[in-house]
Amino acid sequence: MRTETEHTIYLKDYAPSPYRITAVDLDFKITSETTRVQALLTVEPREDTAPGTPLVLDGDELSLSSIAIDGAPLMLSAYVADSNSLTITEPPLRRFVLETEVVLRPEGNTSLMGLYRSGGTWCTQCEPEGFRRITYYLDRPDNLAVFKARMTAPLELAPVLLANGNLVDKGEAGDGMHYAVWEDPFPKPAYLFALVAGDLGSITDSFTTASGRRVALAIYCAHGKEEQCLWAMDSLKRSMAWDERRFGREYDLDIFNIVAVSDFNFGAMENKGLNIFNDKLVFAQPETATDGDYEGIERVIAHEYFHNWTGNRITCRDWFQLCLKEGLTVYRDQEFTSDERSRAVKRISDVVTLRAAQFPEDGGPLAHPARPDQYREINNFYTATVYEKGAEIVRMLATLLGEAGFRKGMDLYFERHDGEATTIEAFLAVFAEANDIDLEQFKTWYLQAGTPRLVAEDSYDAASQTYTIKLKQETKPTPGQPTKQPLVLPIKFGLIGPNGSPMGWSGASGAEVRDEMIILDSAEAEVIFTGVANKPVLSLLRGFSAPVNLDTNLTQENRLFLAQHDSDPFNRWQSLQDVGMALALQAIGGKPWDDAAVKSLGGAFADTLASDTLDDAFKALALSLPAESQIARTIGRDVDPSRIHDVRDQLLAAVFGPLAMAMQDAYGRLDDDAPYAPDAASNGRRALRNKLLGLLVASKAPGAEALAAEQYAQARNMTDRLAALAAMAGAWTADAPALLADFRSRFAADPLVLDKWLAVTASVPGDGVIDRIQAVLAEPSFPKANPNRLRSLVATFAMSNPTQFARPDGAGFRFVADFVRDIDLINPQVAARVLTGFRIWPMLESGRREAAKSALSELQSGGTLSRNTADILTRMLAE
Repeated sequence: MRTETEHTIYLKDYAPSPYRITAVDLDFKITSETTRVQALLTVEPREDTAPGTPLVLDGDELSLSSIAIDGAPLMLSAYVADSNSLTITEPPLRRFVLETEVVLRPEGNTSLMGLYRSGGTWCTQCEPEGFRRITYYLDRPDNLAVFKARMTAPLELAPVLLANGNLVDKGEAGDGMHYAVWEDPFPKPAYLFALVAGDLGSITDSFTTASGRRVALAIYCAHGKEEQCLWAMDSLKRSMAWDERRFGREYDLDIFNIVAVSDFNFGAMENKGLNIFNDKLVFAQPETATDGDYEGIERVIAHEYFHNWTGNRITCRDWFQLCLKEGLTVYRDQEFTSDERSRAVKRISDVVTLRAAQFPEDGGPLAHPARPDQYREINNFYTATVYEKGAEIVRMLATLLGEAGFRKGMDLYFERHDGEATTIEAFLAVFAEANDIDLEQFKTWYLQAGTPRLVAEDSYDAASQTYTIKLKQETKPTPGQPTKQPLVLPIKFGLIGPNGSPMGWSGASGAEVRDEMIILDSAEAEVIFTGVANKPVLSLLRGFSAPVNLDTNLTQENRLFLAQHDSDPFNRWQSLQDVGMALALQAIGGKPWDDAAVKSLGGAFADTLASDTLDDAFKALALSLPAESQIARTIGRDVDPSRIHDVRDQLLAAVFGPLAMAMQDAYGRLDDDAPYAPDAASNGRRALRNKLLGLLVASKAPGAEALAAEQYAQARNMTDRLAALAAMAGAWTADAPALLADFRSRFAADPLVLDKWLAVTASVPGDGVIDRIQAVLAEPSFPKANPNRLRSLVATFAMSNPTQFARPDGAGFRFVADFVRDIDLINPQVAARVLTGFRIWPMLESGRREAAKSALSELQSGGTLSRNTADILTRMLAE
C-alpha cells in the first residue's frame, strides 16, 4: 500500500511556530470557473526567533501566482513553493505583510474540504486542515488572527455573500459583479474561517441578549426550503437563551448566520458567526422529517451555537486537544436537550449511543485516548471517543464537583482562557483551583484508552446489620497501551429496601462515600455500611455515572425488583436490559432458556406498559431487548452475528408474543387526530405507539402486518410512515418490497427523504440486500459524490447490518472494501468513515474473521490510498 504521504505527528513534539500571523486580509474574486484568492498576512516573529529562521506555510494542492513582502515582489531565490507548502527562506525579523495570490477551482473539489461548490453555492470547510486548500497559511489552531474577507462575485450567480463576523461594506463592482466585506473582530484560528456565496433564500429573526443587545439572525437555504428552516430558527433562539441561563454566556457579534448546504462531510461546522450545516440538520416539516430529525436539528443547532464559547472564544492549542472543545460542547448540548425534554430519556438515549458507537471503538483496533498522543491523519480522530466519551468525562467531573462546583470551574475557565488556544491540563486546572481539589488522577481519563470493567459483589450480615460492597476495576490493554492505571470512578448508588423504598445507614467506611456516591480511585476497594436494618437490593451506577461495563452478583429476581421499584429511571431501564441479556446469552451458549424467566421478563414489560407513572417516551425505550450489537460486544470473541440475530428474534417472540393483545390495545389508545407537534409529550406518544407496532410485527402477532400496512398508508407524518416501513422491511414481510418501492416513488424528488429509504434498504438483514445496494449504486442518477447518500446507503450497511456485512462467505466484506477503494478517489473522508465498519472484525468467529482480514489485506495491496483511508486501514490490520 502506498499513501499520499506517510507521517506521524506526536504530541511530545509540539512547539509554537517561530512566527505568528496576527491579521488576515483576504480578497476572493469568484467566477463560474475559478476563484482567485489574494491574501495579505501580517506576520510577526516571536521574541526568541533566530535570524535566518525560515517561515514555512502550509498548502494543499495550491498553485502560487504571485508573492510579495511589504509590496515588493520576491525573487525566485527568496522562496520555495510547491502544492503543499510555501517557504520564505530568510524573512525579515520584524513585522511584515506577506502578499500571495493563488487560483482555485472549487467546481472540481470533490473532497469538500477548503473552498468548493455545492449545488451552485460556493462554501468552505476548513476544520481541521482545509484552510491550507484556500491559501498558504500557518494552518494550526494555536495561531489566532483577526480576519477580514472581501468577496467579489457575479450578482446573478451569487447575490448572497457571507463570511465570518459583521458585514462592514457592500456594493456594486461593475460588469454584473458585486462585493461584500466582512470583518471578524475576534482573533481565531484558520479552521474557523468560513465563506458562502450563492443564490439562496433565507428566513430572518432576532434575539435580544440578557444585556439588551439585539442580534440579527438568519438561516440561508435553497429557494423553496425557507419554511423548513423554522424549527432550526426556534432551536437557535432557545439555545441562545439557555446558554445565558445555564452558563452566563452571551453571544458577542451583531449577526449570527446559518447556511444549509447539500454536500457536506460533517453534520455542521461552528465557524465564528457563520455556521455551515449539512441541510439534513436544518430542514424539517412533518411530512418529510421524523421526530428523530427534529431532535437532531435541535441538538446540533445547539451544539454549534455553544461552540461560540467552548471552541471559538476558547479554542484548542493543537489538534490533540480536540476533545477540549468537542467533549465539553457535547456535554453542553446533552444538558440543553435534557432541560428542554426528558432528562431520564435523554440520559438513556445517550448511553445507548455511547455503547453502540464508542464502546466498540474502545474495544477494537481503533481504540485511542480521548486525548491521543499521536496521529497520522487528524480527520480520523473526529471519533465517538473524542465526542461521546469526551462528554462522559466532563459529566463525571460535574458529578464529582456538584452543580455549583462545576459552574465555578466553568466561570473561571471562561475568565482565564477567553481568547486563548489552550489544553486539557489548563481546563482541569481551573476546576481544581476553583474547588480546591486534586484532579491529577482524574486526568487519566483523557490519557488512557479502553472501557473499564467494574465488578461489584455485595453481602449482608444480619447480626451486625452491616452491608458490604466489594468493588474492583480493570481496563484491558489497548493498542499502544498494554498497562492501565486505576481511574477515578464516581459511582452513584442507592440501597433499596424490601418494600421498594430507599434504605438509610448510620455510617460507611472504606472508599470515600458522599452524596450517595462512592468514589473509587484504586484497583479495588471495600465499602462497609453500618446500621442497615435489612438486606437491601443494590442499585449501582445510577444515571450511568461512569462510562464502564458493570458486572454485579444481582440475581434475576433482584433485577426485576429494581425494574419495578428503583427510583432511578436509568437503572429501571438497565435492569430490564440485563435480564434480557442473560436470557440471550444463555440461548446463544446452547442452553435453552428458562420458561419461567421468560415469563417473568414478559410480566415486567407488561407492568411497564401498564404503568400510570412512567411517561410514554421512557416506556418506548424500556420495551426493548438488548440490541444485536450489544449482545455481540458482551460475548466479545468468536461472535456469530447470524446466531445472535436468530436467537434475539426467537426471544423477542417468546417475551412479547404473549403481550400482543395488551400491546394492540395500547397501540389503539395512543392514536389521535391532533396535528403534528414536535414537543416532548407528542414525541413520546408517537415513540411508544411505533415501538409497539415494531414489536407486534417482529413477534409475528396476528394482524400485525395488516396494522403496519394500514399505518403506512394512512400516516399523517413521516415519523409514523417510516416506522411502519422499517418494521415491515426489518421483518421482510410479504408487503415489504412493495412498500419500499412505494416510498421511493412518493419521495423521489426529496434527497433527504431518499436517504431514509436508502438506510432502510441497507438495513434489511436477509439475503439479497447487497444486490439491491449495488443496483442503487449503479443507477446513472445516483449522486456518487454526495456524502449523505453514500453514508445512508453503504455506511448504514457496514455499521448497522452485521448479519449481511459479516456474511460467512465474505461477500459483505468484499463489497464494502471495493466501495472504499472507489470512493477514496473522490472523497477520502467518506471512504475512511465507511471503512471503520470493519472495527468488529477481530471479535468475529474464525471463518468470518479470516474473510474480513482477507478483504482488508486486498484493499491494502491494491494501490495508492489517501492518507485518511490508509491510516484507518493500517490500524485495523495492526490488530
